[in-house]
Amino acid sequence: MLLARVIGTVVATRKEVELEGLKFLLLQGTEVDGVAKGGFVVAVDAVGAGVGDLVLYATGSSARQTVVTKDRPVDATVMAIVDLVEEQGALRYEKRADPS
Repeated sequence: MLLARVIGTVVATRKEVELEGLKFLLLQGTEVDGVAKGGFVVAVDAVGAGVGDLVLYATGSSARQTVVTKDRPVDATVMAIVDLVEEQGALRYEKRADPS
């Protein structure tokens, strides 16, 4: 799995029938501390992620292994929302509490 930040949503009104009902998110790859690194990817959301979340996503055949994406033509799927990242005993990222 790979780390990324959700930076937006993608809407496609015309699409294959197998993609109907799926939510598409625009992701940007990140370092372990959440700092942007790398390119962009459009992924199907399988866990209810939103803009600003740090997420784990999978690509290729692994992207089709969730209940939401089983046997669907997808190449990237958000599979987890990250709460914290620890590296060699040091806290590198911690999700902030929702201010509302």
